[in-house]
Amino acid sequence: GHTRAMLDSSPEVCVVAIDQDPEAEARAVALKEIYGERFRFYTMNFADIARVEERSFDGILFDFGLSSFQLDEGERGFSFRFDAPLDMRMNNREGITASEFLETASEADLIRAIRDYGEERSWRKVIAAILGARGKGILGRTKSFAELIESVIPKRAGFKERIHPATRTFQGVRILINRELESIETGLQEGFRRLKVNGVMVAISFHSLEDRIVKRFFR
Repeated sequence: GHTRAMLDSSPEVCVVAIDQDPEAEARAVALKEIYGERFRFYTMNFADIARVEERSFDGILFDFGLSSFQLDEGERGFSFRFDAPLDMRMNNREGITASEFLETASEADLIRAIRDYGEERSWRKVIAAILGARGKGILGRTKSFAELIESVIPKRAGFKERIHPATRTFQGVRILINRELESIETGLQEGFRRLKVNGVMVAISFHSLEDRIVKRFFR
């Protein structure tokens, strides 16, 4: 959507797009057919922006987090709306799945994912449940993992939760296995080095952890 809007704004605009999801490459082909040489696509993490051939930019736009495509494709394992293998990798050609992480991670890494990245208040109960569920198949699928979390997070009397009890834990695990925060820090630094004088950098963030990194960097 952003790419189309920028390319449609002027026939002089060129866009270099970066996405680590292999499935984004197919969508890029359709854009290439419409916009030709004004559009280039790289299948990589935006933290690797130093590898692109183009050396300087008038503007750089970062759009953090998941895409609607990833959330709507149940088999990718990002959402507990679907019962699917618990994968969560943005680049599903490399790295460990969320299920593998939950089955093997140290307690320190689980704390980092669920308390620090997920900002889950009941993190101790969630971690204890994960450790107790190892080897039973519960951590292998989105639905059973979400139900496990829901079973240990206390419901507050007379208070209706705005989000599902598993939302924060899913977020934290996803952030950790995809190294999302590290990628943001690196991407901002490398992108800024390639920004022309008087160029513009824009970042779209979706939660406080991303937002904090951007604000500190911009400051």
